Order: sequence, then structure tokens, then C-alpha cells
Amino acid sequence: MRCFRKRSAIPILGILIVCLLCMNLYIEDEYVVEEDKHVRESSTHNLGSDRFIHTIKNLSNFSSSINVTYQILAGMPLSRKKYLTIGLSSVKRKKGNYLIETIKSIFEQSSYEELKEIVVVVHLADFDSAWCDSIVQDISRKFSHHIIAGKLTIIHTPLEFYPMLEGLKRNYNDPDDRVKFRSKQNVDYAFLLNYCANLSEYYVMLEDDVRCSRNFLTTIKKVITSRKGSNWVTLEFSKLGYIGKLYHSHDLPRLAHFLLMFYQEMPCDWLLIHFRGLLAQKDAIRFKPSLFQHMGYYSSYKGAENKLKDDDFEEDSFDIPDNPTAILSTNMNVFENYETIKAYSSTEEYFWAKSPSSGDFYHITFERPHKINKIKVCTGTEDRQNDILHHGILEVGERLVGNKKDKKCTTYLRLGDFNNGNFEMENIDHKVLFNIECVRILVTKNQIEWLIIKSISIWTTDPVN
Repeated sequence: MRCFRKRSAIPILGILIVCLLCMNLYIEDEYVVEEDKHVRESSTHNLGSDRFIHTIKNLSNFSSSINVTYQILAGMPLSRKKYLTIGLSSVKRKKGNYLIETIKSIFEQSSYEELKEIVVVVHLADFDSAWCDSIVQDISRKFSHHIIAGKLTIIHTPLEFYPMLEGLKRNYNDPDDRVKFRSKQNVDYAFLLNYCANLSEYYVMLEDDVRCSRNFLTTIKKVITSRKGSNWVTLEFSKLGYIGKLYHSHDLPRLAHFLLMFYQEMPCDWLLIHFRGLLAQKDAIRFKPSLFQHMGYYSSYKGAENKLKDDDFEEDSFDIPDNPTAILSTNMNVFENYETIKAYSSTEEYFWAKSPSSGDFYHITFERPHKINKIKVCTGTEDRQNDILHHGILEVGERLVGNKKDKKCTTYLRLGDFNNGNFEMENIDHKVLFNIECVRILVTKNQIEWLIIKSISIWTTDPVN
């Protein structure tokens, strides 16, 4: 893992944010170019430069790609856009090399159908050409069929496109070599993101020493489906550094520019936090269990020991709810920004309402009817164990009426009561004869305590997409 030290915040962060807000996420990135001679093994994204030259004479859109020429060392993505690009950048380590095992984990933990929707891009970001050649040969021998199928591409960005990496600002009182390491790392990732911008709908960032959970793509797709209709910049599938951070691909050019703009200011994991904040996602949206685990023992920085592990990681496939796309509503007095959506996912967030009264409800209306096998609702949290639903029932309904924004079912069937703040029932499709269009949590008695709905999980027996 290449960014792992905790650092204290300093005032310069606020200055940078204000600067960016004033610029409205626009900057001019002009790279003086020399005519490309179309050398074999080179691919051009708005063609690169004689040297990294950054000017601000005119403002250009942050959404435009960075002018840089890549060397394609192996493979070539197919023309059809995939669902997910998995990007990782790798450099030569003084101790250990986990890149092959990381690539192996990605492919082995994916099903045949999942592999149709995945493309892996490896950025060899080291300037030792002999090391790059040996890595390419090794990967090509072990994963030739994936390379031929367009599922794996290896790229390299020549040194001439990199900005100055010597004599940089020593923020956080880091030694010069560490400043150079983390600054170059930001540029490595900027070039990787820039290359991947048009390959797929979504992009997930990994490191070169990561183990994957089985069928991670299926889980990611379920989570994205459950967030349909909500605005997000980053979804997190690991709590470590920048492992498992998911983005919309259309945001990658802006993120690449952002990393380049502040490449010498702070580590990449800090920059990622500020990026999503500037795009109006204040809090992290992290999902559990984690889908990716750090497996490296030695850091790529000086080969230092790095034993960090994600204790929320589960390698084997697990029972992730489908949570079909739905409209959520409530008549309860919601506390601050603990909205309904925060209960209808596997994030660490939750719905929180002030003392509910008898007849209050939390309502879920699906976009279309579903056969539901299992429903599980958990209320309260470890630190607020009394903020549970003390008296309530769960109902399912059919026969929708009303307009698009305010649909309700006319007929409800009571499935059961909440017990100690929780509800769980399986084999619902064997007990309920109709396709379910609504799920309703109904408060049956006034309570003084506030109500936290920590999670609502719904499993269907039909496709949710």
C-alpha cells in the first residue's frame, strides 16, 4: 500500500479548497506538443508534450482529457464500452512484488459473465525499462488469453510527460524522498485515470497489492442499482487508503486534472477526499463488507513494512441484498440530514427520526412489482441501543395508485411484528401470492425514544435491473 501514514490537517487545505471553489473547477491545462511520429506501441490521447508545461493563459474545461502520449506495452481495449474499469498503478519495489497476484485475484474472483463487463488497466509507472519489460513478459505469459480478449491492457507514461519531481514543497515536514514519492504517485494516478476515462461506465481504483472478494462486480452493480436516483461522487468498498474507490467514468478527467494540479501538496488519499467534497459529497459512502483487501507486507515506499488490513473484508461470496430501485418516503420528523435513503443500503449511514407516533410510516415503493424472498430490517445502533422501533409491524402491498412522486398501494398484507427492534423473514415469495409493489414499516404505538432505522435489506427472486 503506497499511501498509509496518518497526517494532521494543516491550514493550507482550506486555502486550496477556496481556490478551487473560486475557479469553479476550471483550469487551463495546456501541454506544448511536438508532432507524434506514430511510433509502434504508442497510443495518443490528445497527444502529449515535449515536456510538462503548465500555463493559465486561458481557462479550459476540467472535463477535457490531459494531453499525453501513452506507450501500450500489452493489449488493447475493445471498442465496446464495458461496465467497469479496474485501474492499478505499479512501480518497482525494493521488497516483494504483488502485481501478478493482484491481477490473478481480479480474474479468478470473477465469473465468466462478470468478465464480459470488466477491463483491467495496469499502469507501469516506473522508469526502469528493464523492469517494465520483465513485468510485461511475465503478465503476458500468465494472462495471454485475457490480453487477447481485450480484458487486460498494460500502459506506460514516458518520463518526458511528468512534471518536476525534485525540490518540491516539504508539506507535513516529510523528507524530500517521501515528498517525491507521494507527488509522483499523484501524477501516476492522474495519467492512469486520464487513460481510463472512456473505457466504461464506472471506474474502481485499486493498488497493486490487493486481494478481491468473490463476485465483487455483482455486488458493485447491486450497490449502484440501490443508489439510483441519488447523487454520489465516490462509493467506497474498502476503508483503507484509496483502495476500492468507485467513480463515474465521466468524472475521471476532472479527477486527473485535480491530482495534477495539487500533485505536490498532499498524498493522493487526502486529495480524493477533497475532490468528492468539492463536488458536493460531504461524507464518505462506504459499504460493508469490504470487497478488497490489502495483502502486501512491504510498502512500495522504501520497502517499509505495512501490515494494514481491512477487518471488514470478506473474501467468500456473501449474501448482499438486491434492494430494487424504489421511491422512499416517510411522515416522521426526520432529524437533520439522516434521510430515508440512508437506511436503504449497506452503508454505515442510517435514517433517524424524532419520537414517532402511532400511525407513522417509512414507505418503499418499487419502480415495478417484484417477487421478494427475504426482508430484513434493523433499528438502533450500538451507541444508541434504545432508539429502536419498540412497537411496529412490516407490511407488503400491491395495486399502486397516485402520481409518479406520490404512489401508494391500496392493499397491504401484514407480514409480522418487530421484535426487539428488528424484523426478518425468509421465503416470503412462498407466503405472498402477489408481486410486491410496496413495503411499509408502520409504527403501532407512540414512543418517547427517537427511531433509527439502521438498514433495510430486501432480496428478490427476479432480476432487479
